[in-house]
Amino acid sequence: MEATPLEQALTVRSTYEIFCNSARAFGDKTALTFLTSADPADEPIRWSYSELLAGIHQTANLLHRLGLTPNDAVAVLLPGCLEYHLALWGGEAAGIVQPLNPLLSDEKLVSLMNAGRAKVLIAWGADDESGLWSKAMRIRELVPSLTTVLRVAPVGEHHAPELPANALDFATERAKERSDCLVSGRAIAPTDIAAYFHTGGTTGAPKLARHSHGAQVFTAWGCVKMQGVRPTDVTINGYPLFHVAGVLPGSLASLSAGVEVVIPTTSLFRNRDVIKNYWQLVQRYRATVLSAVPTVLSALANVPIDGADISTLRYCRTGAAPLSPELSLRFEKLFGLHVHEALGMTEMAGISTITPPGVVGPAGCVGLRLPYIQLRIVALDEQGGASDRDMPVGEQGMVLFKSPNLFSGFVDPLENANAFTHDGWLATGDLGWLDGEWRLHLTGRSKDLIIRSGHNIDPKVIEDAIGAHPAVQLCAAVGAPDAYAGELPVVFVTLVPGASASEAELLAFAAARVDEAPAKPKAVTILEHMPMTNVGKIYKPELRQMAAAAAKAAQVTP
Repeated sequence: MEATPLEQALTVRSTYEIFCNSARAFGDKTALTFLTSADPADEPIRWSYSELLAGIHQTANLLHRLGLTPNDAVAVLLPGCLEYHLALWGGEAAGIVQPLNPLLSDEKLVSLMNAGRAKVLIAWGADDESGLWSKAMRIRELVPSLTTVLRVAPVGEHHAPELPANALDFATERAKERSDCLVSGRAIAPTDIAAYFHTGGTTGAPKLARHSHGAQVFTAWGCVKMQGVRPTDVTINGYPLFHVAGVLPGSLASLSAGVEVVIPTTSLFRNRDVIKNYWQLVQRYRATVLSAVPTVLSALANVPIDGADISTLRYCRTGAAPLSPELSLRFEKLFGLHVHEALGMTEMAGISTITPPGVVGPAGCVGLRLPYIQLRIVALDEQGGASDRDMPVGEQGMVLFKSPNLFSGFVDPLENANAFTHDGWLATGDLGWLDGEWRLHLTGRSKDLIIRSGHNIDPKVIEDAIGAHPAVQLCAAVGAPDAYAGELPVVFVTLVPGASASEAELLAFAAARVDEAPAKPKAVTILEHMPMTNVGKIYKPELRQMAAAAAKAAQVTP
């Protein structure tokens, strides 16, 4: 593939052009299917590719009428819904879209909107989903750049409330606009900024990463090429649409190739009924692709098929967090589905490596780099950062990338210093190694290393060991502060529903399977609920706080 220059292989210049091409190619074919409930018997709401493009045009034209320029941001505070796709792609056609995590605090949302200088806010018009309308009304007064709030009415609303000043009904205003073109006449360049995505959430205050149109287009193209995406595919996209996984690999790639994308209710995979009925939904919509973070896969592993026909599934993928070997084997044994892993990050527009269909790797293997991407593994320096020394095949180091879908830096330029090496490589913070087939294997995060008396302990070694216990549902190893050793490895677990195990039993189980003496965990704590981020990753900072509190309490115990 790389024998052809990229500018010849990929000529599309913007996400807007993707939707124009898809509407021409697929017309009346279903693009989006929204489930109003998790009941497979209920009728969904469907939009065709032509209808989707018409809505994108209307949204972009409405935003243009409201004064949005290509350098202005439109913030989006919505749950899973059809209108999210109008906000995303219409927002990018008119200016810069800024998807926001609805579960963030008012303070963080205000901080993000002020950093992006958001001019318009598209918000859910009810409080049934995380109190979104009330939240929108509170924060609008705290963002000086904000001129207009567009209210998205929930499906089936009978009586719309009276709107305050500077708030308009999204559907009513959109219907006033042309649906066949961009009235602005904007010619979008690949280098134009398409979106601000916030990163962080697992490590501290979120930062705004800038995505160009070219970066997002490359992500869509690379996913289609590496996964063999077909117009006959159907995917249930339960990722949140404020997160790159749901927006770019999950949506844009699919919609660029004629796929039907199913939105499983406003709550997506947070809806317990969606999880409970998942296999029936696969049968109902003839889904061909299963994509979910490992914690969702873990929940699905507890859901019996109950006679559902899931034979249409041809490809199962995961990413965003480590996949345990035990869960991988369990999923394959229960459902006959090999879980293909991928590596994606906000700083690379959602995707870096992919394990294609037909390529089978062990847990932790995240596949091959996309075409035209450069990948290096380098040794860590004394501060745990990236050095200039490349590691040979089979040896661990930090993963570095240069890529056509590399982000355009953070909105705050001061935050770029730690993102790149001195010679322009993205320092991911991921630890991994390359095998003889040039597949990337991840082993953890540099900042997650547990350092015991100068000895670097990879938490994944401990997690894989204890995760093999049949009673363990989720697990995470972190360092607990210790006055002598610096840190000691401890483990937090949740149990499979209905299973039982004692902390002493689990500690002995893990210790017997961790070969390296310093890495043998010192304690196991069983939790009722694992702390999670809003995209389904285990939230290790909270576990570290719990470990520190337990260590402090142990010091004062008489």
